[in-house]
Amino acid sequence: MAGELPSDWKEKSAAFVAKVNEKAETIASRKASQNALNGFGPLLPEILGGSADLAGSNLTLWSGCKDVNAPGHDGNYVYYGVREFGMSAIMNGVAVHGGFRPYGATFLMFSEYARNALRMSALMKIPVIQVYTHDSIGLGEDGPTHQPIEQTATLRMIPNMQVWRPCDAVESAVCWQAAIERQDGPSTLVFSRQNLPHVERTPAQIEAIRRGGYVLRDCAGTPDAIIIATGSEVELAMKAAEELNGKGKKIRVVSMPSTNVFDAQDAAYRESVLPSAVTKRVVVEAGVSDAWYKYVGLNGKIVGMDRFGESAPAGVLFKEFGFTVDNVVKTVSEIL
Repeated sequence: MAGELPSDWKEKSAAFVAKVNEKAETIASRKASQNALNGFGPLLPEILGGSADLAGSNLTLWSGCKDVNAPGHDGNYVYYGVREFGMSAIMNGVAVHGGFRPYGATFLMFSEYARNALRMSALMKIPVIQVYTHDSIGLGEDGPTHQPIEQTATLRMIPNMQVWRPCDAVESAVCWQAAIERQDGPSTLVFSRQNLPHVERTPAQIEAIRRGGYVLRDCAGTPDAIIIATGSEVELAMKAAEELNGKGKKIRVVSMPSTNVFDAQDAAYRESVLPSAVTKRVVVEAGVSDAWYKYVGLNGKIVGMDRFGESAPAGVLFKEFGFTVDNVVKTVSEIL
């Protein structure tokens, strides 16, 4: 009821993150999220999950789930139906009551229906966890009505809301870990439908994930340019950097799974990741571009999505809208 985590949480959750890193799986981050629930769920008897209609798609059912409507008094999963606002408001009430750590899920696009409850959780400093999957035009054939464009950006704009968009299974596990440990406000976890490749990291880089933004790939000396990316677009940034390095350019790649958390870091850390002397910067994210200008300034460019999507396979859409290695290389080359 006091909201304290189990005494062995820190040790066992860290061991799970290490295990995820060792497995090095290429999987959708929504699947990595489910794996995280299977890793963390057994450590947390207080966890109470749920989904607004889409449990089978957002992968928030884990091995220890039991429907609250099943016989007995040990249910820990709620099938909310098509009630995104109701779900989020109920989660607020459950968290305020105490004794439970609630998470609820739907597609990112449908976060719109829950907006008032999300704002209240941030205003009231309630530690609920929102799980949003199918995070971009990577949703594909469901078309523009279901493809989130501005949602991640507007969620980041809510004061006291921490928004995480991880790029692989390791970042997904760490963002779940951070969200569970947070006590002073809500966390939003944004996951992909499509598979994302594992990224090799040092132990220091894994630790730095929790700081919201960190150097994922570096170069010798001062970088000629920095590429900042989130989620599925980190893969493009890494491949583009490799190609540009092969052409003699020194490129740093920064993964920024949470702009809110990164912005809260001390100035020295932020400067170490994004040195002010390096003004040639490109951001790559499949969403609206406006909020990224604070990182790239007047000398940078953004590979973003400032129009609605279309209905087509994800690969076709990413190519159509410029989310390709070739376009990232071209964009960085232009500013250089």
